[in-house]
Amino acid sequence: MEVVIYALIMNSPEIRIGDTERAEALNQLGEHFSHGRLNLSEFEERSAQATAATTRAELELLFTDLPATTATVPDTVQEKDTASGTLGHWREVVMGLTPLLALVLFFAFDTWLWFLLVPAVSIVLYAGRDDRNNGDDDRPKKKKKH
Repeated sequence: MEVVIYALIMNSPEIRIGDTERAEALNQLGEHFSHGRLNLSEFEERSAQATAATTRAELELLFTDLPATTATVPDTVQEKDTASGTLGHWREVVMGLTPLLALVLFFAFDTWLWFLLVPAVSIVLYAGRDDRNNGDDDRPKKKKKH
């Protein structure tokens, strides 16, 4: 009985949150921004609200009009890095961390221009990439003329 009551209390929207929950919310907002679901001003506004949130309800309000983020892809489907044999998800990691870096720089230097890092980094990471090659190479292979 005590476990059920504890579970109900912990899932309450009025439970206070910590830095971990705020960081996860910022990460999810960055993912929605990188997929084009939020424009720059919406992303800035919601990021500021997420940073100032103190309860679960305040965080949940930020995502009411956004689809749920997807879980990570199983290892069997993830792309392999042919050079080192390790998982080649460094681009996704960098893109996930870029909005958080921009937010920190925004508060440190008090200018919104840092949020331009998000599209700039995505252009640098993904420009010229051809996913039809199954991650083997970033550019399409050219046939040699004999």
